[in-house]
Amino acid sequence: MWKDFSEYIIANYKDASLIIEVGVGGFPLVALTLKEHLNMDIIMTDIKPYHDEVVVDDITNPNLELYCGATLIYSIRPPEELQNHIKKVAESVGADLIIKPLSTEFINPDDGLKLINYKKAIFYKKCIL
Repeated sequence: MWKDFSEYIIANYKDASLIIEVGVGGFPLVALTLKEHLNMDIIMTDIKPYHDEVVVDDITNPNLELYCGATLIYSIRPPEELQNHIKKVAESVGADLIIKPLSTEFINPDDGLKLINYKKAIFYKKCIL
């Protein structure tokens, strides 16, 4: 499934200027795959970084300068209480948003996020344009 998720981003954001993963935690597989296949900056953020490549940021009180210029902001299995914060950041900087929730979570379509089924990957997306 992660291969399909990464493939979707690579296919749809190959011309992006900047992609940011919010709340990478200890699971950098997608971001590292994107770095391998795309010739652009891929920034990983977390409130408690686990290594030097992860930038410290609290999405509930974000450093918006970090997100400026992003074409896509995505998050993998963010807690429900953080999802609106991620959405607000994406909207404020004009970036597309992808949220890959836990398989047991449902996101209200009234939030402007559309369910995407891409091969084995299931996630929600909101395009700015």
